[in-house]
Amino acid sequence: MASVKRKRESSSSPSSSSTRQPKYNAFLSFRGEDTRTNFTDHLYVALKRKGIITFRDEEELKKGERISELFKAIEESQFAIIILSRNYASSTWCLDELAKIIKCKDEIGLEVLPVFYNVSPSIVRKQTETFEQAFIDHQIRFEDNIEKVQTWRDTLKKVADIKGWDLHLQNRHESEIIQDIVEGIMEKLSSKSSSINKNLIGINSMVVELIPSYVGFGNDIYMMGICGMGGLGKTTLASAIYYEYSNHFEGSSFIANVRERSEKGELHKLQQQLLDEILERSNTTIYNVQVGVKKIKSSGLRHKKVLLVLDDVNHKDQLENLVGEHDWFGLGSWIIVTTRDEHVLVQHGVLKIYKPNGLDDDDASTLFCSKAFKKEQPEEGYMQLSQKVVEYASGLPLALVTLGSFLVGRTIEEWQSALDSFRNIKGDIHDILKISYDGLEEMWKEIFLDIACFFRGEGKDEVIQILENCGFNARIGVSVLVERSLLTVDDNECFRMHDLLSEMGQKIICFELGGNLGKQNRLWLVEDLLHVLKNDMARKMTKH
Repeated sequence: MASVKRKRESSSSPSSSSTRQPKYNAFLSFRGEDTRTNFTDHLYVALKRKGIITFRDEEELKKGERISELFKAIEESQFAIIILSRNYASSTWCLDELAKIIKCKDEIGLEVLPVFYNVSPSIVRKQTETFEQAFIDHQIRFEDNIEKVQTWRDTLKKVADIKGWDLHLQNRHESEIIQDIVEGIMEKLSSKSSSINKNLIGINSMVVELIPSYVGFGNDIYMMGICGMGGLGKTTLASAIYYEYSNHFEGSSFIANVRERSEKGELHKLQQQLLDEILERSNTTIYNVQVGVKKIKSSGLRHKKVLLVLDDVNHKDQLENLVGEHDWFGLGSWIIVTTRDEHVLVQHGVLKIYKPNGLDDDDASTLFCSKAFKKEQPEEGYMQLSQKVVEYASGLPLALVTLGSFLVGRTIEEWQSALDSFRNIKGDIHDILKISYDGLEEMWKEIFLDIACFFRGEGKDEVIQILENCGFNARIGVSVLVERSLLTVDDNECFRMHDLLSEMGQKIICFELGGNLGKQNRLWLVEDLLHVLKNDMARKMTKH
């Protein structure tokens, strides 16, 4: 299923918390002179280690940028963590920032989490001690704008009444308190992810079916496989489980595109990713797969309860080198593997194998309508046409999403014409997906094929620049592909494309030229490129 690109909300018309899609998980507000190099820095690092996308001004803002850029980052965040230190109120920058945070709390549902660092909530609320002196100075400086000063006072009172972390009363190490804060943020994010999962059509019922209540979080190592043809939503299901339950484990990692990256010779990099993410570090260096196996076995993972997802596995060697034996991981660990090949699971001794059947009629109709009509029910006059398309898609989520995106905004006559063309298709999933490709302009087709062959997983801006240098109007082209559900952009601003869509693009290239490598204008496999060069096929073909 398609991932959703996060968009920046307009500051002029803030959206509700239920619809906005934040760019950052957390925004840090702090007085630099008080905490920049100690508490705030340690908290920032701890948040990053847990994969919590965090904004702090010293790294995100370039010198000379206006506070409006800072305000934009606040609007694009889910949480605002306010570190209230003794000199916080002396900074007008901090106070303006705080006023914006409270405004976003009221208008778009930004969740505010205060941390009272060496200062009590009472001092903040009553504005005594260092806060009192700060406001004496502000009243003198802003005597012509006393309303601004009063706004700052009112804002601090509101923040002081919000439940947060009161450090000055706790006789504990800062590292323990930071761990509490990070775990609190993760729990809140997990709760939000859980509510998001419930909105994934048909997925929640699959999660309940796959993870029955008796599994719990006991002392067994639980290895499960999700198996089925492409387009069934295996990755979406595994992602839903991962984000629903990862907070219950001591470490977690989601290894995506195992097949594709293994074919590129990057299996050792996947081992490195596994260790870095679960052990929360970024300095692992693995040069080959054999060394990676030794490092995983000796890393101490056998003492950790972990949640690990291996997505799109197609060979037993991948499992042997990434998860090996059960004793590589601690008791209570979950290992989830998605694959199209059940035999791979059987070879590795995976006993629990779940085979999604696709969506039932109701869920399939809801998913299709959400793409074709932007709501759960068809428009007037489209009911029977919608039912025929849903029936044709046979419950495959990818087909439903792709066809819905293709038909959105089209007339009844165009729908009928599309259905007539469906009857000439034997039902192969690639042929179904090709319908959306065939509806593209020639330039958009070329951009799609380039991304399908070369640029999956690459950074959006870099790829757009490459394509524009080749003469393509790449930015609008990418937008069209995203709208048609032929391409997605992940949270890291990298291109993602479903395996089936990529395979379809590669088949198009091979089919149009009869499989003749010498004629192909795109060669994406190293062995094919070497074969063409070794046999001088390209030059021979041009002579004819």
